[in-house]
Amino acid sequence: MSIAGNENSASSGNSTGQAMKRMAIGIAVLVVATAVLYLVAGDGFYLWAKAIHVIAVISWMAGMLYLPRLFVYHVDAEKGSVQSETFKVMERRLLRGIINPAMIVTWVFGLWLAWKGFGFQGGWLHTKIALVLVLSGLHGYLAGAVRKFAEDKNEKPTRHWRIVNEIPTLLMIVIVILVVVKPF
Repeated sequence: MSIAGNENSASSGNSTGQAMKRMAIGIAVLVVATAVLYLVAGDGFYLWAKAIHVIAVISWMAGMLYLPRLFVYHVDAEKGSVQSETFKVMERRLLRGIINPAMIVTWVFGLWLAWKGFGFQGGWLHTKIALVLVLSGLHGYLAGAVRKFAEDKNEKPTRHWRIVNEIPTLLMIVIVILVVVKPF
């Protein structure tokens, strides 16, 4: 049993190293592509930045809506079962491969847009940024939950994760209204 456990942890460590390498390459590609786009597009870069921001937000929200749903199902899986181990892999990959990078891109381009387009002015923008901070806090909470599930230490019931699953939706609705309507 300990030999298999050591093989799994070695495999997990190698997988983590590969994931970190892929993430670093992805970030480098994004930085280079953004620089090239900035140089080529000139004044049109603002619209490109807005498009990249919206794509990143959609990706981030997709992950934020799916991860708590995985937790709902994971709670019912027997610890150590094949199903539980599969959920652990899915949760880790979703967090590291989609949610984390999408959040970073969302913040980087969002702050640039807030500065370039609005000079960080406007009550709606301040409220939006505050709500994105709340969403980022939820992101951190979910990342912590991924670690707890990975260690078979989740103590939250299914009902908790069903409720948490609704929070990103509510935040998204208010944020989109603020961006589109700019009520104040």
